[in-house]
Amino acid sequence: MPLLTAIVLAAFVAYAGSWYTGVIEGNFALLLLLATTVTGVYWLGERFYFLPRRREAAARLEAEAAARRASLAAQGITQTDNADHLAAARDKLLAQPWWLDWTAGLFPVIVAVFVLRSFLFEPFKIPSGSMIPTLLVGDLILVNKFTYGLRLPVANTRITEGTPPARGDVMVFRYPPRPSLDYIKRVVGLPGDEVAYLNKRLTINGQPVSKENLPDFFDKDGMRYSKQFEELLGDKRHRLLNDADRPAFVPGAENFPFRENCSYTVEGVTCKVPAGHYFMLGDNRDNSLDSRYWGFVPEANIVGKAVFVWMNFSDLKRIGSFQ
Repeated sequence: MPLLTAIVLAAFVAYAGSWYTGVIEGNFALLLLLATTVTGVYWLGERFYFLPRRREAAARLEAEAAARRASLAAQGITQTDNADHLAAARDKLLAQPWWLDWTAGLFPVIVAVFVLRSFLFEPFKIPSGSMIPTLLVGDLILVNKFTYGLRLPVANTRITEGTPPARGDVMVFRYPPRPSLDYIKRVVGLPGDEVAYLNKRLTINGQPVSKENLPDFFDKDGMRYSKQFEELLGDKRHRLLNDADRPAFVPGAENFPFRENCSYTVEGVTCKVPAGHYFMLGDNRDNSLDSRYWGFVPEANIVGKAVFVWMNFSDLKRIGSFQ
């Protein structure tokens, strides 16, 4: 077992190392599921096989020591082995070996992380500026995994109904062209909606979305000002940015599923959202790779609803909820 355990642990380390160095494209959900399964098997083995055997060995040691003391006493010998030596030998027999300490011993922690991350809240770090000014680069956020329905880890199959995504929600999802990546954008179009983004104005089902001027936004990272607005999507008010120097048309749109539902002009794009899909936009409208470029997000790709900034090491004032 020590050799087998060493091989298993080495495989985990090799996988994590290859992922970290970019040799392979890792899957943390799969890695966590495997770690939970493997450590769970060791934990069961420890509880029902290895620990009882160690306790039996310790009991035999104590019985043998007691029998030896009794035999010596019958011969009139009262000076026996030091009790401390017996206690040390007993503790050594009961001690958990390293290969169980690094597997069964870690199971409670790993299973707690697995349940929390898979079914309650998952942490993410914002890597880009596509959701500025709502979310900044470096924001560490929590994503609610149960609002839209619980999903099985890895398979991402929904097992409870939950509440459907609402217009205006900030949602994390698997990037349709490359599902191993997680993206975060704002839900703009629901199934059946006709969404138009023309001349940098958003219209849904023929109704212009309210857009009010705000003071310009200063991006400290880019060291520049952008036009800032407040938009009302559903019952959610949020801020967005527009770059006056960027044209309205959408360059380089991909050949995505249901592309025939979209019409591109020099003014922008108009799309009819298919059933079971969502149309997503970044709040940094002219600096966001979103549904205008790669299409619709299938319901099966949903990860969860972004709800809270729990840390930003550059600006602690960022901590809190957002819309």
